[in-house]
Amino acid sequence: MFLLLTLLTSLSLHAQTPKPPNIIFIITDDQGYGDISAHGNPILKTPHLDRLHRESVRFTDFHVSPTCAPTRAALLTGRHEFKNGVTHTIHERERLTLDATTLPQILKTAGYTTGIFGKWHLGDEAPYRPDQRGFDETFIHGAGGIGQSYPGSCGDAPGNTYFDPLILHNNTFVKTSGYCTDVFFTQALTWIKQASETETPFYCHIATNTPHTPLDARPEDEARYTGKLPPNPAEGKGKGKGPFAQPGATEKFFGMVANIDDNIGILLQKLAEWDLERDTLVIFMNDNGGTGGVRIHNANMRGQKGTPWLGGTRAASFWRWPGTLTPADVPALTAHIDFLPTLIDITHAKPDSKTLAQIEGRSLLPLLKNSQSEWPDRTLITHVGRWEQGTNPDTGKYTNVSIRTPEWQLIQPTKINQPNWQLYQVKSDPSQTIDVAAQHPDIVKALAAQYETWWQQTLPLMVNENVPLAPANPFKLLYEKQFGPASLPE
Repeated sequence: MFLLLTLLTSLSLHAQTPKPPNIIFIITDDQGYGDISAHGNPILKTPHLDRLHRESVRFTDFHVSPTCAPTRAALLTGRHEFKNGVTHTIHERERLTLDATTLPQILKTAGYTTGIFGKWHLGDEAPYRPDQRGFDETFIHGAGGIGQSYPGSCGDAPGNTYFDPLILHNNTFVKTSGYCTDVFFTQALTWIKQASETETPFYCHIATNTPHTPLDARPEDEARYTGKLPPNPAEGKGKGKGPFAQPGATEKFFGMVANIDDNIGILLQKLAEWDLERDTLVIFMNDNGGTGGVRIHNANMRGQKGTPWLGGTRAASFWRWPGTLTPADVPALTAHIDFLPTLIDITHAKPDSKTLAQIEGRSLLPLLKNSQSEWPDRTLITHVGRWEQGTNPDTGKYTNVSIRTPEWQLIQPTKINQPNWQLYQVKSDPSQTIDVAAQHPDIVKALAAQYETWWQQTLPLMVNENVPLAPANPFKLLYEKQFGPASLPE
């Protein structure tokens, strides 16, 4: 009966929806939920994100993965990242299985042209790159960040930096001028303007590599926060404490976020100038829990990036479509796996039966139309992954994992591979301070049983486990082919 009602509701909403919009999706790297002034940050100023927040439908209990490549895999396929083979961010385990159908491929069935600008991080080898996964226009760096390189295939162009980066534009490297975030937004706007002058709707995917480390902010952006932050208790505690324990780390991090905010402001301004606002759905998200800003503000959450606590997975999710969507807060439990089915609904795309079978998420369209729409309870699984390379995934089965419902979170937040479950009643205890597992053994048992079933279903789909590392970095090989081996940086 629920499926029938959902279908009838979807058909009714389709009848009310105007022509499919242009879509601009912005996703930042390592910005946390608390790194937005509209979310209560007392120091960081993000006026343009605040405007986007104010003018959007806002999902206030929206969750992604604890790290970046897994989130991107789930967003682009509508199913849990592990079922796409993505259990890590390196060691070939970041590659999105070639058996998956991606969002841009699906949008082509609705007549969209597609472009990606910035970070991909779902495989750097040729068959895995975005030009083979549905994107018509590609303007990307390699690996998980500019200048990164790891054993195997995950790596960027040699010697690349955040300033004047070398970017792979439709499989040819181009030397750019300026700061990386500015470069990506500028190129995206150029493409948007060109695409808007045709009758073809567009999907523009802007994925910044900032504010992820290295903390290479523009000096003028860092200066916005110099002298304005309380002392960092981690600063000066010796070597090996990570980049956020270095002098000026938070100032640089906030400066990088401020630069993103400036670019979002320019984008919104251009949409107005080009008379595209009412024809364009703008979506903003961050890709995992907070990092450099959590010491200042973490929205009263426990945990951060790389953990299964709410602070490791809760993300911003703003959906702005002037004239069609009425701004509102939506409290329903929602997730990255809902992104793809929602855009299918909005664009009237026509995925085939294989793709429909792949999708685990739900369309958010009823909630976008009415924040109080019926939304049945659900269970979401979070797993940090990242068990030791070359080992059986079962060795990490119970490490850093959670099972979440609207009311409860069952969690094992350590690297010990034992089901030492803790239970939190997140509706009444959102900061997760009181473990109530002993008081609710029935709930522990029921949620743990759901996890056991999920793990057994998921294990055969972890196709990147124990894959031999590629002998060379594909971006390095492309660099040598285009510029010659003698040009490699020392």
